[in-house]
Amino acid sequence: MIYEIRDYHYLPEKFEAYKAWAKEAVPVLSELLDVVGFYVDDGTAPEATGTNPERPSIGYANVTWIIRWSSKAERDVKFAEAIRSPKWVDVWGRHPDADGYLQMLSRFVEEM
Repeated sequence: MIYEIRDYHYLPEKFEAYKAWAKEAVPVLSELLDVVGFYVDDGTAPEATGTNPERPSIGYANVTWIIRWSSKAERDVKFAEAIRSPKWVDVWGRHPDADGYLQMLSRFVEEM
C-alpha cells in the first residue's frame, strides 16, 4: 500500500467558498477513491521548527487530503478515471474558482 498526501495552497480570500464547495465534493471523492481523510486549515497558526524552518512564499498548505492506493501505477490509472467520471465532472463544474490553487503537491508515502 502507498498513501498519496495531496497538499493544496488555495487562495486565502476565496477559502470560505472553497470549504463550502468541499462539503459537496468530499463525499463524491470518497465514493470514487479510497479517501483516508480530507482536512482544511482551521485558522490556528502553523508551527514550523527544526534547524532551518522557512515560511513558503505562498504560505502553508490550507487543504490536505490523503488517498490510499495499492501502488503508484494503480493511482495513475484510477485517479485519471475518477476525475473524468460524470459525478466528479458535475461537482467540479460548481467549483468556486478552479484557478484558485496557488500550488498542488502530491507526495507518496508508505506506512511504517
